[in-house]
Amino acid sequence: MAAKKAASGTLKLSPTMDLNEASALHAKLLSMRGGNIVIDASQVERLGVQCAQVLVAGARAWQADKKSYVVKQASDAFAKTMQLIGIDAEHLVAKEI
Repeated sequence: MAAKKAASGTLKLSPTMDLNEASALHAKLLSMRGGNIVIDASQVERLGVQCAQVLVAGARAWQADKKSYVVKQASDAFAKTMQLIGIDAEHLVAKEI
């Protein structure tokens, strides 16, 4: 059986990225694995650590797959929360290969 090539896609994050959203985010990322991805973080008003962890894990998975994983249009709340918890969004999450 031939391998299926996943298409590139965009994932728009919800305004509230809390514990309740972490499982849904994980499932969305899994469904998009195999192709290049753009994460639209422009509408994020609140970012919980659990969702940040899922996003970082996604970045590492995409890097291992040698696919592009880019966070674009990060809101101030997204960028500030990532910085506050010690994640350098420019070098860890925003990867373009």
